[in-house]
Amino acid sequence: MNQHARLKQPPIPFIDLAAQRRRLGGAIDAAIARVMAHCQFILGPEVRELEAKLAAFSGARHCIGVASGTDALVLVLMARGVGRGDAVLMPSFTYCATAEAAALVGATPVFVDVEDATFNIDARNIARAVAAAKQRGLKPKAVIPVDLFGLAVDHDPVRAAADAAKLFVLDDAAQAFGASYRERKLGSFGLATAVSFFPAKPLGCYGDGGAIFTDDDGLAALVKSLRVHGEGVDRFDHARVGMTGRLDTIQAAVLLEKLKIFPEEIEARERIAARYSAALADIAIVPRPPAGYRSVWAQYTIRLTSGRRGPLAEALKAEGIPTAVYYAKPLHRQPAYGDCPVAEGGLPVTERLAHEVISLPMHAYLDAPTQDRIVAAVRRALGR
Repeated sequence: MNQHARLKQPPIPFIDLAAQRRRLGGAIDAAIARVMAHCQFILGPEVRELEAKLAAFSGARHCIGVASGTDALVLVLMARGVGRGDAVLMPSFTYCATAEAAALVGATPVFVDVEDATFNIDARNIARAVAAAKQRGLKPKAVIPVDLFGLAVDHDPVRAAADAAKLFVLDDAAQAFGASYRERKLGSFGLATAVSFFPAKPLGCYGDGGAIFTDDDGLAALVKSLRVHGEGVDRFDHARVGMTGRLDTIQAAVLLEKLKIFPEEIEARERIAARYSAALADIAIVPRPPAGYRSVWAQYTIRLTSGRRGPLAEALKAEGIPTAVYYAKPLHRQPAYGDCPVAEGGLPVTERLAHEVISLPMHAYLDAPTQDRIVAAVRRALGR
């Protein structure tokens, strides 16, 4: 195919939500119609059914549906009384919602470097972050590891480091619901796990949505109160200061239908990621989950030596192929969080990754011919 023909090909979506819609449209329309018929739009029966099925899927004792992944993080921090003067440790190489949740309850984010191979928090740096927090006069309360791009954190050393520092663990699995670590699905690591159902996530609804998973009965009861204005014995009894953080019934209905095919979609993502890696391993650093991990491949992210990312993105854009960079500006470089403490020794891996990573189109409906087109364009752009 000549260059003119390549440039005339139809654009490729980065995440093809329409393909899944074509598969599930009738079932989801029927599910929404049932909600429209019973009119229980807030905490209707579909919410309770979804919570039970998600808990069973993850292996957690409790699942509480909430309005977003950010609210999931905030509600757990509220339930634990985290606030002004407290420090919450987290990676800088993540989306802003992780730090935002800590800031919204009045706490201070403290940034920890990540592992070079997985992009996830490096447990060896947690003690250094605790020391940095204490030097600022802060009381370390929690650590929020992030299961980035669909790959689980190395949870065992994180838990050990958290226990040594007397921190509770709030797992931010916003991008990774369905992933596994040492044969256990995410949802039961640490005190609680926060998940997002934003439409672009591997399991996404048709708006905002999220969930909290925990094995702690007391925490589950408290979060259920906090998500409805601190509700006590009834809706007009307010036992505590809460918020409006509920998952609405229509989104639960959508998720129930999507959950039915979610295991199949995870397998499809794995196949697509394996094809990418086989085709690109000789020209880029490709992601490789460690033994005992199962990623849900929320993103497929390669690494290039500095200076090659921009030209690649421009070349692919010219051929109708989108890319994305998560994250060109880590949180400690963001104006909103630039004054927050950083673990002793800095964040050298985070800084390097910010200049090297680029993500290619990834979703469960990326067919082989389209993926071959992407791979061929990447190889042309990189001169291979």
